[in-house]
Amino acid sequence: MTDALNTVCAAEPVGSWNGEVQPYISTIPAAELDRLTDDIIAALKTVYDPEIPADIYELGLIYRIDIEDDRSVKIDMTLTAPGCPVAGEMPSWVENAVSAVEGVAFVEVNMTFDPPWTPERMSEEAQVAVGWY
Repeated sequence: MTDALNTVCAAEPVGSWNGEVQPYISTIPAAELDRLTDDIIAALKTVYDPEIPADIYELGLIYRIDIEDDRSVKIDMTLTAPGCPVAGEMPSWVENAVSAVEGVAFVEVNMTFDPPWTPERMSEEAQVAVGWY
């Protein structure tokens, strides 16, 4: 699978050492962060593009997930095409699915078309589902 998820992190990098940005160390315990990540991805896999028989995660529509220390979640996602008929609805579907994850305090979904989605972002599972594999 092409890496559908570019980053999962607790916050933006902060601080510096010898002029280099140092990664942020989350206050969320590693085991909880792992569970939140897995549960968020599982929730995203319940959201489907109604025109394609594959979930949005496997389609590669999720570009970024950030889990903040306050357990708010920021998601950058795209659509298969800017004129997608469900463009106005899908962000709320994602917000509702991820909000249901235990431990998530708040969800913010940002739509982006940069870079544009291409079929190469799909996982093998999605390619099989749409008959491309």
